[in-house]
Amino acid sequence: MYVTDFDYELPDELIAQYPAEQRDASRLMVLDRQQQKIQSDLFVHIDRYFKCGDVLVVNDTRVIPARLLGHKESGGKIEVFLVRKLDLEGECWLCLTRSSKSPKPGTRLLLADRLKATVLEGGEQGYRHIRFEGCFDADGDFLALLDEIGKLPLPPYISREPQREDRERYQTTFSAKPGAVAAPTAGLHFTEQVLERLRAKGVIICPLTLHVGLGTFLPIRVEKVLDHRMHGEHYQIPQQTADEVNLAKQQGRRVVALGTTATRTLEFSVDDQGVLQAGDGMTDMFIYPGYQFKIVDALVTNFHLPQSTLLMLVSALAGKEFVLKAYQQAVEEKYRFFSYGDCMFIH
Repeated sequence: MYVTDFDYELPDELIAQYPAEQRDASRLMVLDRQQQKIQSDLFVHIDRYFKCGDVLVVNDTRVIPARLLGHKESGGKIEVFLVRKLDLEGECWLCLTRSSKSPKPGTRLLLADRLKATVLEGGEQGYRHIRFEGCFDADGDFLALLDEIGKLPLPPYISREPQREDRERYQTTFSAKPGAVAAPTAGLHFTEQVLERLRAKGVIICPLTLHVGLGTFLPIRVEKVLDHRMHGEHYQIPQQTADEVNLAKQQGRRVVALGTTATRTLEFSVDDQGVLQAGDGMTDMFIYPGYQFKIVDALVTNFHLPQSTLLMLVSALAGKEFVLKAYQQAVEEKYRFFSYGDCMFIH
């Protein structure tokens, strides 16, 4: 398989720059894999496509304000982008930096006029290890300080600066655990009212956590799909979620993943007997056509970038030709694409 096999034409005007006025006011494209049927609906009606006993697994990660602006002690401007925490205390992070000259180990930084940091040895190619020093909030909480001084990292295809409203609209209503640098965007459509209608129908809603990393945005730089390597992301699956999912699989009930992040976490954490394991760790799982799903039966997801790993995952579940046909129809019907765009339900 070649990366270009997953290409499609997308007019720039269909890339959503702002969210819908209301979370559940987006459109919904419904794909029936068995009958190869595509239909259009509104997201607010998504409960129509769920059954009593379905288990909906959601990602409760919360996006942190990961962009920090400042300058080197020598005077040059620098932007630091937090990618992943490296220690329990939160003082050392894997980061990307942007400046006129790449900072060397030992370089001292002053960010947002109050946060001091030092560039350390180490880091993958293009990344830096950076230690933040002593200027946390009164309780010693680094994430609380980030809420004050950091900037929200909107995706690169949103060609505007983040606004105050993005602080909450680029979070799911069930976000709880800070650590992501990108939102699990399929969850952005869900309101508490939609969730209540699902619960009233007998749908069991369970959380897991996957802190979405930069890999969700980074382009694939190889020609062949099998040559691509995913970036690692931290996940956690509670025991209760594992129990609910395993019981559903035993009883023949559907497991519906809310988003590609929940999908990868579930499929990574299943053992050879098909049993989902609770726990936490790092996953760099790459799902592409040919993969046999062991847990996920249905998927709620947004529309994804051409030639992206997310489009490959969706194609693995529903079939590449069927998915690209649906994307072509979405373009013709002027659906809104990507993070703040419309939604798809594959069952």
